[in-house]
Amino acid sequence: MALVPTTNLSGLGRKLVQEKLLSEDEANSIQAQASAQRNPFVTQAILSRKISAEQIADTASRAFGFPYLNLDAFNIDLLPAKHIDIKLMQSNRVLALYAKNNVTFVAISDPTNLHALDSVQFQMGTAISPVIVEDTKLGKWIEKLIESKDVSMNGFDSGDDIDLEFSSDEAEATEVNTAEVDDAPVVKYLQKILLDAINMGASDLHFEPYEKFYRIRYRVDGILREIAQPPLAIKDKLASRIKVISNLDISEKRIPQDGRMKLALSKTRNIDFRVSTLPLINGEKIVMRILDPTSATLGIEALGYEPLQKDALLYAVSRPYGLVLVTGPTGSGKTVSLYTCLNILNNPGVNIATAEDPCEIPLAGINQVNVNDKQGLTFAAALKSFLRQDPDIIMIGEIRDLETADMAIKAASTGHMVLSTLHTNDAPSTLTRLLNMGVAPFNIASAVSLITAQRLARRLCKNCKVPVEVPKEALLGVGYTEEDLDGSWQLYGPREGGCEECNGGYKGRVGIYQVMPVTDAISRIIMKNGTAHDIADQAKKEGVKDLRQSGLLKVKQGLTSIEEVESCTNE
Repeated sequence: MALVPTTNLSGLGRKLVQEKLLSEDEANSIQAQASAQRNPFVTQAILSRKISAEQIADTASRAFGFPYLNLDAFNIDLLPAKHIDIKLMQSNRVLALYAKNNVTFVAISDPTNLHALDSVQFQMGTAISPVIVEDTKLGKWIEKLIESKDVSMNGFDSGDDIDLEFSSDEAEATEVNTAEVDDAPVVKYLQKILLDAINMGASDLHFEPYEKFYRIRYRVDGILREIAQPPLAIKDKLASRIKVISNLDISEKRIPQDGRMKLALSKTRNIDFRVSTLPLINGEKIVMRILDPTSATLGIEALGYEPLQKDALLYAVSRPYGLVLVTGPTGSGKTVSLYTCLNILNNPGVNIATAEDPCEIPLAGINQVNVNDKQGLTFAAALKSFLRQDPDIIMIGEIRDLETADMAIKAASTGHMVLSTLHTNDAPSTLTRLLNMGVAPFNIASAVSLITAQRLARRLCKNCKVPVEVPKEALLGVGYTEEDLDGSWQLYGPREGGCEECNGGYKGRVGIYQVMPVTDAISRIIMKNGTAHDIADQAKKEGVKDLRQSGLLKVKQGLTSIEEVESCTNE
């Protein structure tokens, strides 16, 4: 390829040659490659590794008399409301930084690119003042802006098969508040955010307003990750849009609200979202929990129960009466476990009723009731109504008070199978929690048939997990015994940075369970007002693995890492 004459070099290229940062041959070669690959000269020079972005920016600032700005120290919230056109921004490597007195200060790495500056001036309609920045940082900022700012909303195509289904009440609200929420870019942007969350396997979305910025985070595999920082100016429109399609009052911004919405992915698949709003000092925080009905049909084998744990659980729920409790913190998978059991029991020969706040996963053949405390439809009130309708199986979303606990105990003692949840740390402490709520020891001992405590640990990526070596003393310290360390198994951990298929070495989650049947021996301890430690000691004698032991077994199986087990079963 013939070299381009030096006289055809860009003004910046000639200055770099004069400053002896590039030789004439190097500059000509870079210019030729830039023309062939349609890259800016500065970008191609950095790719050649003959000169750094910092050297180019420093030279351009000194030679042409323009200020030099480090973009790392610049606040993205200072960007002007009016952005440069996307194509112009990408092709000319320019970015509007801020505007003052009808002058727009424009970040650029090559101030001799007069065509770019003229194009920006024409598009912005103001005077232009160049500011020199490093080309690599400029490129990252442009990419970030396109991904997370409102320019990304303008070019989004939501697809023909996506449709948000509205209720009749919501349709009326839309007519009244059209000016506030019927903003096409916001509508498309919200659909994109929801679809991206589903595709990434997120369990929750967090829309969080702050004084200087607005951010959106997804919870993927139990870890929150920042996805975007849309313009602060759209926070109210985005909140109004979410509230309208969730059948909430968009005029009420002073108190929390709860609702739900549905996204139709196709004619055969719908995804429900549980929506919660919370007034903050800078606006309304909105959390949307993704409720995928397919999670209830995974089957008990997919949840991660060990064979003995699975057999104990299936035996307990298949009995004609008794109380089965699932415990754990929010986000530990209690709902999926309960719905999996209900799905197993759901057949034409039984009458199943559930009271939930709210109903998370619709199941055909099951009578589901949404609890509404404001209207007097509490868990206890729903349970009283259930008992008048000849139920075989009852599921209560959560036992929160003595009245609900007493009703559940009585139902379980009078020929009904009752399933419910409690927020406790482990299985033994659940029984003492019921005692502390005021339930009589005799009723607990006679009605409760099984308790399962659970956590969710991140699952190691099958494609990139790596063998790790841990000192024997450390393994003994986390809970392994000498018998466990027989050398028959390999310890694995996440690969640093992960791979294209995972998130930092993890993909998906696996359940860790403590399944404790209430035996005669444990019942006697309850009758004697024994402590949670007494119950735990007896359960251990009967072979019940606690959460830490169950987690360490998952580590031996190569499913998760020691760090994950320690974090979710902290003792």
